[in-house]
Amino acid sequence: MVHARGIRLPSVAILGAGCVGLSIAWRLAAAGCSVDVFDSGEAGRGATHAAGGMLAACVESEPGEESLLPLTRASQALWPAFAAALEAATGLSVDLRTEGTMVIALTADDAAKVRFLHRFQTDLGLPVTWLSGAEVRRREPCLQPGVVGALYCAEDHQVDNRKLAVALLRAVRAAGGRVHERCPTPTLVLDDGRATGVQVGDVRVSADRVVLAAGAWSGMVAGLPPSARPPVRPIKGQMLCLRMDPAAPLLRHVVWTPGTYLIPRLDGRLLVGATTEERGFDSQLTAGGQLALLDGAWRALPGVAELPIEESWVGFRPGSRDDAPLLGETAIPGLILATGHHRNGILLTPVTADSVARLVLTGETDPLIRPFAPDRFATDHITAAGAAA
Repeated sequence: MVHARGIRLPSVAILGAGCVGLSIAWRLAAAGCSVDVFDSGEAGRGATHAAGGMLAACVESEPGEESLLPLTRASQALWPAFAAALEAATGLSVDLRTEGTMVIALTADDAAKVRFLHRFQTDLGLPVTWLSGAEVRRREPCLQPGVVGALYCAEDHQVDNRKLAVALLRAVRAAGGRVHERCPTPTLVLDDGRATGVQVGDVRVSADRVVLAAGAWSGMVAGLPPSARPPVRPIKGQMLCLRMDPAAPLLRHVVWTPGTYLIPRLDGRLLVGATTEERGFDSQLTAGGQLALLDGAWRALPGVAELPIEESWVGFRPGSRDDAPLLGETAIPGLILATGHHRNGILLTPVTADSVARLVLTGETDPLIRPFAPDRFATDHITAAGAAA
């Protein structure tokens, strides 16, 4: 496609129609690129549909994950404008809520752990504060009466991830992008070692750039040489949803308990999550997983015992070897990765969209994503090959 100024814009094929793939498609289509998005299922029905929608760059920061902070905090700062632009483009709200997030302590042992987390995050310069038990109860009177205290961050917000997926799909199409759902085995096409498009059945769609954004399924894309498969694996998570009275909700803030997190929605839904299981693509709900979620929720918020269960589900987070995303160009010319976001897919959507769009349009790599280049694992491949020899 030729831009109004006479500059030829690249055509782009994107494998994966979750929040990451769709947001990149929106940015590129809005810039004037010819964009095709392919997914073997329904758009937005993978990890995006299963997520909790927390934008918790601060309270989720733990020792060993300091390198992620510049990226997560930058994306967190982008979210208000990103949500506003998406709403303006589609007329759809994504329910960005700004009450903040609490990590509560129910016992003295819990308090010691949360106090440690508070000190660690404070030392990183994050905007977190300590709340007394009385202050926690003042803000959330339905919580366990014996709550000891909480770590609180006013800047850790939430968004309704399912509404986000619907809005992004509409935005892509409104901008002229094409989203192909339920594709039977979308296959990466390589010509002379370069990514040149996607094949679906007998139809081939040529593209100047191909973006691989298939989440936990990224390493399974047909046509991808084994040596180029990203080291991304599925990390199973079970969640459930309870139904509150939206006129008198039990909870307003996102609350992390010692064993679960609770996410209240504006429509009265209360999400309870999530297990972390290394079980591949096992989609079975288990009694143990559901019991752990319900027990953790009840210990923090006793009123949940009276709430109806509306839904339970399993999702697959795309985890990498270091639990950080893979963003940028690969050893295959024309192929760009945007995957491996683990538990931060929704949070990192704006910065991923902006940085990958910039890379496609200008060839420039945003300094924010340089530490997460796919080639950081190249040494592992060489070491493994040497060991095998």
